[in-house]
Amino acid sequence: MQTIADLQSRFFRPGRIVWIGVRSARKAPMHGVQRVEIDETGLVGDHGQSAQRAVTLLQAEHLAVIEALCGKDIVVPELLRRNVLVAGINLNALRNRPIWLGTARLEITGPCAPCSRMEAALGEGGYSAMRGHGGWCARVIEPGIAAIGDQLVPAAAERPLGQADQAATHARDASVSVFRNPRARR
Repeated sequence: MQTIADLQSRFFRPGRIVWIGVRSARKAPMHGVQRVEIDETGLVGDHGQSAQRAVTLLQAEHLAVIEALCGKDIVVPELLRRNVLVAGINLNALRNRPIWLGTARLEITGPCAPCSRMEAALGEGGYSAMRGHGGWCARVIEPGIAAIGDQLVPAAAERPLGQADQAATHARDASVSVFRNPRARR
């Protein structure tokens, strides 16, 4: 018989980073980046964070809900002021569990409540539209690198390859394949 713990440890597939954003100061606009270093305090280049809120994450699947609740055709991640947008995995199910985000190990510590700026960004009702869909805060357990396309997986799993690791592995495997079979293509 399956226990609740067994069921809670299973995920359909790994999550994937689809957007990363940083801002240089508290009220500065968010800027999308392809890759970011994550140190003990959060994303390098992002303004100061607290230990429990070093990285903020949002599920891409919640964008459609926010759009519907605030009557917008499209809501872009920059408006919502979260650092990382991920798709394909339920962040709520990962609360208080260590995760790999690229090569950084984090722990989701709790919900990221919307701020009053959501009313200005999304229009009247924007704050209420974000309630329950505002994302999650995480603390850094182990620094690393995260890039668009990298995986987000529970830390119980083996550390996933980041893009830099994948590129090195691909280059190594390609040279081995060429050596073994000169006609091999990748």
